[in-house]
Amino acid sequence: MRVTPYYQPRRIRTLLVANRGEIAVRIIRAARELGMRTVAVYSDADRDALAVQLADSAVHIGPAHATRSYLDIGAVLAAARDSGADAIHPGYGFLAENAGFAQAVADAGLIFVGPDAQTIRSMGDKAAARASAQAAGVPTVPGSEGVVASLDEALSHAAQIGYPLMIKAAAGGGGRGIRVAVDEAQLREAIPLAQAEARAAFGDDGVYLERYLPRARHIEVQVLGDGERAVHLFERECSLQRRRQKIFEEAPSPALSPARRQALCESALRLTESVGYRGAGTLEYLYDEANDAFYFIEMNTRIQVEHPITEAITGIDLVREMLRIADGEPLRLRQADIVMRGAAIECRLNAEDPARKFAPGPGTVAHVRWPAGPGVRIDSMVYAGSVVPPYYDSLLAKLIVWDEDRAGALARLARALDETRFEGVPSTLALHRALVADPGVAAGDYHTNYLETWMQQREADL
Repeated sequence: MRVTPYYQPRRIRTLLVANRGEIAVRIIRAARELGMRTVAVYSDADRDALAVQLADSAVHIGPAHATRSYLDIGAVLAAARDSGADAIHPGYGFLAENAGFAQAVADAGLIFVGPDAQTIRSMGDKAAARASAQAAGVPTVPGSEGVVASLDEALSHAAQIGYPLMIKAAAGGGGRGIRVAVDEAQLREAIPLAQAEARAAFGDDGVYLERYLPRARHIEVQVLGDGERAVHLFERECSLQRRRQKIFEEAPSPALSPARRQALCESALRLTESVGYRGAGTLEYLYDEANDAFYFIEMNTRIQVEHPITEAITGIDLVREMLRIADGEPLRLRQADIVMRGAAIECRLNAEDPARKFAPGPGTVAHVRWPAGPGVRIDSMVYAGSVVPPYYDSLLAKLIVWDEDRAGALARLARALDETRFEGVPSTLALHRALVADPGVAAGDYHTNYLETWMQQREADL
């Protein structure tokens, strides 16, 4: 049964979702609410995926391995052409920040739901994004002014920046292609390793240097723009990371004063508008709490995994808004109308076994029980009988809770985690149950290296 939509699409009648898993499900649901027909794509491993079941139609695009399916630009474009799609939403990961893909979509006469190829290219390149931030008057972490061309150049920059420092992939993301050097000897060793990692992960071995702030907090600002005007939707705290992968996020950050929050968000807005940004994006910062200073580090030119907590505290559906913008609508939101209310937390529940050093655990989900009640949301593609394949990210679900304040949200999260059950595959439920009971987390007193130390001390309990 189709419900009569409240929105009449202008240009996007049929949307192809060039992704899989929970984000594909999320986009399909938002698009259908806007009256758009949806097309899922799937690999051999995802024939029975929830996104395939929910979409109006589905197109097979190749074998299980992502390089021959979800990363195959030709196969995705052929699926769009054959299904009569007007637009493509890339989700996150895979081709979401691939400027060549965005350009190929435009060249095929289709709408890319996101910024144009030039914006992805300029803001997706971390070194170029630093230059754009500096031009907009946004502070950046002390570092090289671009990609370092040689080891000698890196050593010269390092002498000026000071140790410890980070070697980061210019085309990177997701915590990959990053190395830390505490002295010249480690830098000499780390540069070629970081270049090799960057080349393997992104097809680009460019790296740049940044001062390493070991006790910094990772805070990001959500923005929406229509190419002419932009708004921010406040910030998210993402400092609880394992191997530089976010696993627990909250909004707003417990570390920021109202004045510092305003300064941070205004800097993000300034940079967003300076590049004529169109769509949903996230500007990531390091916050040096000891000195009350923040530094821009990169921009993600796509929807983020953790976007639901921003939706929870603002009441704004980010995926629907980015679809409206792609459909040709000017930005509907005014900054004065965006109000932050309450606190929200997201846990990423992965099919990993903490007792086996977080080894992935693909398999068939025999049984699942989701939590419910006020302020509880589950974003997932998992159902009893669904298969978690070994070829992709191990994310099973995102558990999101909201309450009137942070203490209430933590209590609600503890209750929701206790209600959640997975059978047939391992999960990181135990990790999150322990985290939510940790005094440091409860006090909001943590940083980007907190979780690694915390896990070493509690390895036997996870």
